[in-house]
Amino acid sequence: MSYDDAAPAKANPKGVKVYQRILELFEAEGVKTMFGIPDPNFVHLFVEAEKRGWDIVTPHHELSVGMMAEGYARMTGKPGLAIATLGPGIANAAGAMMCAKVENTPVIFIGGQRGRVTERRVRRGRIQFIQQEDLFKNSVKWSTSIEYGDQVDEIFRQAFRVCQSGTPGPVYIEYPSHVIQDDLDVPPVLPPEKYRLVEPGADGEMIKKAVELVKAAKNPILFVGHAVQCARGGEKVKALADLMQCPVIQTSGGTAFIKGLEDRTFPYGFSTVANEAVRNSDLCIAIGTELGEPCHYGKWRHWAEKNAERKWIYVELDPTAIGVNRPIDVPLVGDLRTVVPQLTEALKDSPRKASPDLAKYIEADKKRLKDLAESAPNLNGPMHTARWVVEATKAFPENGIHVRDGGGTVIFTWTYLQCKPHDVIWNQNFGHLGTGLPYAIGASVADGGKRPVLFTTSDSAFLFHIGELETAARLNLPIVTVVGVDNQWGLEVGVYKRTFGHGKTNEPGVHWSKDVRFDKIAEGLGCKGMYVEKAEELGPAIKEAFASGKPTVIHVPIDPVANHGGLENKDTPNYDEFRTWYAEGSQ
Repeated sequence: MSYDDAAPAKANPKGVKVYQRILELFEAEGVKTMFGIPDPNFVHLFVEAEKRGWDIVTPHHELSVGMMAEGYARMTGKPGLAIATLGPGIANAAGAMMCAKVENTPVIFIGGQRGRVTERRVRRGRIQFIQQEDLFKNSVKWSTSIEYGDQVDEIFRQAFRVCQSGTPGPVYIEYPSHVIQDDLDVPPVLPPEKYRLVEPGADGEMIKKAVELVKAAKNPILFVGHAVQCARGGEKVKALADLMQCPVIQTSGGTAFIKGLEDRTFPYGFSTVANEAVRNSDLCIAIGTELGEPCHYGKWRHWAEKNAERKWIYVELDPTAIGVNRPIDVPLVGDLRTVVPQLTEALKDSPRKASPDLAKYIEADKKRLKDLAESAPNLNGPMHTARWVVEATKAFPENGIHVRDGGGTVIFTWTYLQCKPHDVIWNQNFGHLGTGLPYAIGASVADGGKRPVLFTTSDSAFLFHIGELETAARLNLPIVTVVGVDNQWGLEVGVYKRTFGHGKTNEPGVHWSKDVRFDKIAEGLGCKGMYVEKAEELGPAIKEAFASGKPTVIHVPIDPVANHGGLENKDTPNYDEFRTWYAEGSQ
């Protein structure tokens, strides 16, 4: 296929082409991976990227393209690059833009386009054409079009600034066909620090005020969100935690454990230990979190006790976020990768003794996990979801990456998780099902395929992008997928039962064929497939799958009644806690 208004190739004896300059700009940022499906707008860029030694990942759907780029960004702390063709291609990617926006992930989307889009034509019936940019403005932080080749440097430098400054998020750049072959007479690319400040520090006076609050506190906590992982700031937060000697509370989105802090890190909302530590705290240092609904805005539910007296230090890059969801005593405005070391340095001569209840919390949480592993039901028929989580995560490989997807199975995972992974990728804020397999592939590509990836998912979520198993097989990525199969939209079945009562409705739209075999689908797409029914066989199957060296899918039938929680969701752990996330009317 060719486009009628695409510019013909021209000789370039001196300068560089637009597509070459784009790659140079990304290389200066430390990015040499792209996700996309090549078309006439991008074939020159793909060929050049291959010559330059880039990793080129070509999925089967543009929505997967954006999600893989998001998984990459979360694992590297650098912007992901997602490419989609004009018209239907970039339309398919739009959902990934929205997801990255709500999940605060820096992804640069480049969309193809016909000729100069500022031309105001009245013609109708143009092939594969629509005014795209206006459609995506509300789904990204910034959108623009390359109208002239010599705009490339300023446009992409602005994209890097915008997607990583303030609250991180995606940007959209349109790449019209008339600029593809433009020649540029430009100097070598400058290093990023010459034209932008990525990691600003906090005000010195505010650091001093924070130190005063820390010294005065008796029961401080660190409240750590998923931006700590995405910014690769774990080691810096650990240095602060070592001085603080206090509990570390994970947000529901920030469920990755910082290496060296595993024993004193507790999940907010889904652990009695965490909730007790929150209630007793007189100082909270919040790092890398929006303090959103799943955190109860830091002021109600578990925070309500002592809310009037508790002091807050908030490390936040976006100054407009300060004081929005709750009052803040000391705002430390800046990049956590800079601000946390500032605070650590200021406290280094005043290390704290361990918080009074820290040892008690550590022992209580160990007992909680042990009790949960023992108490998870072991049914005679299809596996109970709690047992599915216990057995799968007990077999979590050392130094693995955990990717999650699904509805009911994720709720069970929050409570019954038996491992403490250092990298966890899932979709909290947007609630977007189907992200898991693209996330797993993007994360594994970012890692260079070195670390094992355990992907736990429910069947409905897995079906969204199951065709990407071929991508995993083609790249030979060490991903083992454990699918809990109940042949239904589990949480939605529960909604029917709570709304109308058990047996009072046919529950239209939430049940599907019981003949689907994910292990067989996996084999057909070039992966290894396994089928496991007994709980005691799941852990060994996972170990065998990783040992095989092939991407593997393990089909595990789970009990449909247990997974939707019965009439009152009695079987679903902490379901009432999850419901409090939808906080309309809360103060």
